[in-house]
Amino acid sequence: MTQTAQREPTRHRTLRVAHHLAAVPTTRRTLADDLRSIGVATEVVAEAEIVVSELLGNAVRHADALPDGRVRVHWQVKGGVVELDVTDAGRGAVPRPQTPAPYATSGRGLRIVRSLAHEWGVLDDDRGRTVWVTLGGPSRRRRP
Repeated sequence: MTQTAQREPTRHRTLRVAHHLAAVPTTRRTLADDLRSIGVATEVVAEAEIVVSELLGNAVRHADALPDGRVRVHWQVKGGVVELDVTDAGRGAVPRPQTPAPYATSGRGLRIVRSLAHEWGVLDDDRGRTVWVTLGGPSRRRRP
């Protein structure tokens, strides 16, 4: 008798949200609800909420919308690892963590993302700029 290997289901969703800060809380809630519904660890869900808020907020504040006037937010879960992408049209320099002045009220977002992420990076291509993050352990993501 041969045994068939069971594959863990891959769960994913893509949203195209308004290029406006009002899209952040709704997107955060949708992501958290999806992750909880498939049993992602509570700590990873909390990290994903922080990361999507930072990345989407940055896309709205510092980048242009995609040609349809929106920002693309995509996530997938494989083996408990959350892979999250936020794609906009980009603008200016590639996003990098900054060292803000001690009393600055902003400028720490990518440092927070970097501290929570197992991996993260930025990809620019003809479709826009994507900031991607993996949370909860190593991913199978292959990036050039």
